[in-house]
Amino acid sequence: MTATALTPGKVADLLSQLTLEQKVAQLTGFAVTDLVVRPTSPRPGGAGAGAEKAGPTIDVERLPALRPHGVGHLSLGWFLGHDADSLRSDLARVQAAVREATPFGIGALVHIEAISGLLHSSGPQFPTSWAQAATWEPALVTRAAAVTAAQMRAAGIQHALSPVMDLARDPRWGRVHETYGEDPELAAQFSVAFVRGIQGTDGSSGVLATGKHFVGYGASEGGLNQAATQLGRRALVDEYAEPFRRAIAEADLATIMNSYNEIDGVPCVADRWLLTELLRDQLGFTGLVVSDYDSVTLQTRFFHTADSPGRAAVQAVSAGLDVELPGDTNYSHLVEEVRSGRFDESIIDTAAARVLTAKARAGLIPGMSARGPAPAPRTPDPGEPAAVRRAIAERGIVLLDNDGTLPLTPRAGRIVVVGPAADELRIHFGAYTSVSNAEVPLGMVAVMTGQVPGVDPATFVFTDIFQPRMPGMDERFEAEARRLHPDAPTVLDALRQADPSVVYVPLGRFEAAAEHPLDSAAAEHPLDSAAVEQAVAGADIVVAVVGERTGWVGNNTAGEGQSTASPTLPGDQEALVALLAATGKPLVTVVVSGRPLLLGAVAQASNAVLLAPLLGEEAGAAIADTLFGTVNPSGKLPSTFPRHLGQVPLYHGHHYGSGYDHPTGSRHGYNDLADNSPLYPFGHGLSYSTFEVALDDSAGAAVEYVDGLLRARLAAANTSGVDGETVVQLYARDEAATVVRPVRRLIGFTRLTLAAGQRATVSLEAPVERLFYTQVDGTRGIEAGEVTLLAGFSSDDIRAHATITVPARTA
Repeated sequence: MTATALTPGKVADLLSQLTLEQKVAQLTGFAVTDLVVRPTSPRPGGAGAGAEKAGPTIDVERLPALRPHGVGHLSLGWFLGHDADSLRSDLARVQAAVREATPFGIGALVHIEAISGLLHSSGPQFPTSWAQAATWEPALVTRAAAVTAAQMRAAGIQHALSPVMDLARDPRWGRVHETYGEDPELAAQFSVAFVRGIQGTDGSSGVLATGKHFVGYGASEGGLNQAATQLGRRALVDEYAEPFRRAIAEADLATIMNSYNEIDGVPCVADRWLLTELLRDQLGFTGLVVSDYDSVTLQTRFFHTADSPGRAAVQAVSAGLDVELPGDTNYSHLVEEVRSGRFDESIIDTAAARVLTAKARAGLIPGMSARGPAPAPRTPDPGEPAAVRRAIAERGIVLLDNDGTLPLTPRAGRIVVVGPAADELRIHFGAYTSVSNAEVPLGMVAVMTGQVPGVDPATFVFTDIFQPRMPGMDERFEAEARRLHPDAPTVLDALRQADPSVVYVPLGRFEAAAEHPLDSAAAEHPLDSAAVEQAVAGADIVVAVVGERTGWVGNNTAGEGQSTASPTLPGDQEALVALLAATGKPLVTVVVSGRPLLLGAVAQASNAVLLAPLLGEEAGAAIADTLFGTVNPSGKLPSTFPRHLGQVPLYHGHHYGSGYDHPTGSRHGYNDLADNSPLYPFGHGLSYSTFEVALDDSAGAAVEYVDGLLRARLAAANTSGVDGETVVQLYARDEAATVVRPVRRLIGFTRLTLAAGQRATVSLEAPVERLFYTQVDGTRGIEAGEVTLLAGFSSDDIRAHATITVPARTA
């Protein structure tokens, strides 16, 4: 049937023909793993150790009995298929069964995670979100997301549970790497870029993006996952909701996912002020709100704010949560709540209408489309994924410190490489990647077969695979990463490709023997000064590759549910760096991490420090090329690095009267900390080139306010003999207001390429709305007064500023 334009009346007509049970079915998820049966014969190419064994198969004939009223959403589809063809085939079979079981042939919205590309072994994997933000080049993320959307469509997937728009200001939180960092403007620009890539610039890609987590998830108490968030409504609205506001207004964001946390005693999953008054009434969102996995159940299991699944469902859907994922544990009880007279069916109608509208937009309702016929699946350009991920990796590396030791010269001296991250591929991948996804079944098997100390297979639940240590599994996890990405070099491999004389000595461990006595390998490789001195005795330069593992399963110190009390280099790595420094050899330290770590001791001990923020399969080559100067580093930090844990949370846009940039100086700071400033500020990143930037008033006022726009004209120059790239950053501060304002807000930035000695004029502008805030009377806007614009190369490296007067404006 030819698709016709969707009108509200058509959705209403369709809705009126559904029974209550069928409408509720549209509001729930169905896990494809419920259809999995153990095969009777091996399937070649299956994932994981023991791939020669049979992989999972699905029995779609079970679906009508399991969901007689239809299916709204398909969950956990990323566990299907071992390659692109089998994934597409498996999903097509399930979708056909769904259309057969669901009235009017309505298909299911199939969702998948996508922050690093399609969450599947067949998907191109891009550096993680934090690395993407470190490029300060949103256009790269649009390209990466467009590749992901094309592959999703080809596989039969219409719904991306990405991007993560949370602001992350506490490095103890394990999910920092999934975010675009600490700043509302940086996160907003990258969120908009991602949504445009997924949905298409005109919204016609047939794939829906999901902004998450709404809201304040990354500001939980103590950096703990799912803990309470202590934020006032002004901070929530003006800072933490800003990426969502912008993605809705500028990219027509289709879907929102709730946050796991609670704010002021109300779980976000059931907060009407949050999901309706703020999200819909203030931010103007008209799309679909879906639950994070099992978050509706948190009301009964964790928060104790509901005494039954039915009550939990009523509270959530009444607040504005349209869909429960991954299953129907709670929302299945809505039928009983309506039949008993305890709940108004019209609220279900409203949620179901939103689901049907989203499905029509994705081409899942025969004869109905929101934006014309859905595009036919297309095969992504085979060269685009590699080009984009390499560009992100090269521009996302951040040179934190350098006394001139870098760049190195190949074959100019004896290079000795040490550190546990030097010859490991797995460490460069975060959670929500092909590597993490492939580790899940291996971890589950280890638990179920009694290989994980402290976990009883008889009482095993899925979350038992996340935090327990898994002795003996590291080699299997590493082998799986190399199987999935056979052409990806480790840092050691890449260094040897440039200089075959590079020597490797396996010193240092992610887990020290004292921390995990069950790990006998740690005891077999003690770290002492004699061993370190012997290892580097003939070295002209030492490269230490250190860091932390990030993921879902097995021996990670970061990732979802992997919060740490002290975000430091795990194991004996900090001691290794200290012992290397004591030898007197020039030391370059490469840190692999998806979040800020406490690197004060490392910085003091090293001649140069390079941050590799989970760059994926391009990590080894990008790091080696940067060390040898083939790539001139240009990445900038999306997060502030503290000197001491006691400074946390530490971020550049703190309020007047708080934080490290305060007029009372030491009287305001910590009396047991000599320097209250960050170790590395937001926006920091060095280069092998040097740059200058100043106000350019050669053609009139360098800074002005015109027609609602703040404008700055700048003169930039490469003052070195080396071609390079940098990021010019524009900040602003409101000099006086009746509400306390941040000491600075990022309002714009641009990446600039300059040849040696080249000069250029740079124009940056931003709408004054980027300085809007919730005023005393509750309206959003800005009061008349002075605003200072500041330009430079980091939040703490301001090279030019000027103050202008702006009129009052109201949203």
